[in-house]
Amino acid sequence: MKGNNRNIRNMNIPRLSVFRSNKEIYVQIIDDINQITLISYSSIIEKKKNNKKMTKSEMSNIVGKKIAEKMLKLKIKKIFVDIKKYRYKGRIKILIEAIRKNGIKI
Repeated sequence: MKGNNRNIRNMNIPRLSVFRSNKEIYVQIIDDINQITLISYSSIIEKKKNNKKMTKSEMSNIVGKKIAEKMLKLKIKKIFVDIKKYRYKGRIKILIEAIRKNGIKI
């Protein structure tokens, strides 16, 4: 098959699923073969741990760092990013770049 194969993904690589609401950001690492969620984290969890007032962008950065730390603990070093309908900008971009900076290949 010739052409662009960018849409074909390796199912052995865990998937990063992102949901962004007006106030919060939620991420999950999903194993599609076994159909289970390996890790999840959100800005709500971070707000409960840290009572400081932060911008949504700062929260996205922290969530990206925390999810990357959890992935490294499970020895996950490479992921496929599923950002659904969202464009790669703003909070989504900050989240993904924070994950990359912490040693995860995307």
